[in-house]
Amino acid sequence: MRLAILLACPLVLGVAPALGLYSFVKEYSGSSFFSDWDFGNGTYDRWTNGHVNYLTEPDAMSQNLTYINNAGHAVVRVDDFSTVVWYNKRNSIRIQSNDFFPIGSVIVFDATHIPYGCSVWPGFWTKGPNWPHDGEIDIVESVNLMGHNQMSLHTLSGCTQPSSVKQLGQTVGTDCSAGPNSATGCGVMDTQSNSFGADFASGGGGVWATQFDVSGVYIWFWARNDVPDSVTTAQDSIDTSSWGTPSAAWPSTSCNITKYFAPQQLVIDITLCGDWAGIPSVYQSTCGGPLGNSTYDTCYQDNVINTNGSNYDNAATGPSSSPGSNSSGSASGDGKKGGSNGSPREGRMSGS
Repeated sequence: MRLAILLACPLVLGVAPALGLYSFVKEYSGSSFFSDWDFGNGTYDRWTNGHVNYLTEPDAMSQNLTYINNAGHAVVRVDDFSTVVWYNKRNSIRIQSNDFFPIGSVIVFDATHIPYGCSVWPGFWTKGPNWPHDGEIDIVESVNLMGHNQMSLHTLSGCTQPSSVKQLGQTVGTDCSAGPNSATGCGVMDTQSNSFGADFASGGGGVWATQFDVSGVYIWFWARNDVPDSVTTAQDSIDTSSWGTPSAAWPSTSCNITKYFAPQQLVIDITLCGDWAGIPSVYQSTCGGPLGNSTYDTCYQDNVINTNGSNYDNAATGPSSSPGSNSSGSASGDGKKGGSNGSPREGRMSGS
């Protein structure tokens, strides 16, 4: 994976939003990718009730659930080699950046592979220090065998997406506080079939760019062959003004960004089943099988346990994934440059 953060130069704060110019401040890539992330103290998925244990950094490294591959790409993956028995959980990864990035930032995420498959729920997202009061931005998130990425905001009551918004994606909810503790939020489904799943992997991955500033939150997605030159050739700065219509847009006209968001921390995680991928109707819609219920968890029974992990063979970097597998539980990528005009979700990734 490669991740970059760009901030608009404080010296030109007054004009940077109009010019769309952001200066490079932070990059996560190559052999040092994992050097500035917090793996936590080791815990189960207490956020979304997934059937995983999130490993500490020493355990993650020793079990090769996080590593740098021979191509120099960072890889985050789910355990695909252990037999898990009832009622245990499968090992996975959740990491969050040590840094928080302020309003006035652009985050660029380059990945060659995003985990997918029955039971798999990956995410690349951001959150404020006090969730949900300080906001959450879901940049990459989907479940099971869904063929499209879903982008979302989660906030307190009062932040919405206007009906007249200009974006390429399809709105699936306008109230960003929807659901218990804003768990549903306001989502936008990407209409490009290669934004997630097998088509994303076979196409060589892609790039997401998120603009987070006083004018709103905007997310662009480009498949590998469509990434603009202004992104691929960016060095010390990046210019957003030529990117055109975003995949998802939440303008500040109906969501006061400075009121509903604080500086954001990056999160990469992968959970299994849980409060979205494991919903019986959601799971059955793309993975089939009997409709689970309160006494029989089809997602857990048919994937997490009762296997030797081989159904998660694609839980490693995209380039090394075995073709034809039903599940892909790893992510790899490059976070390009990120910048700023000033200075609850889980998943798994690999990058270019």
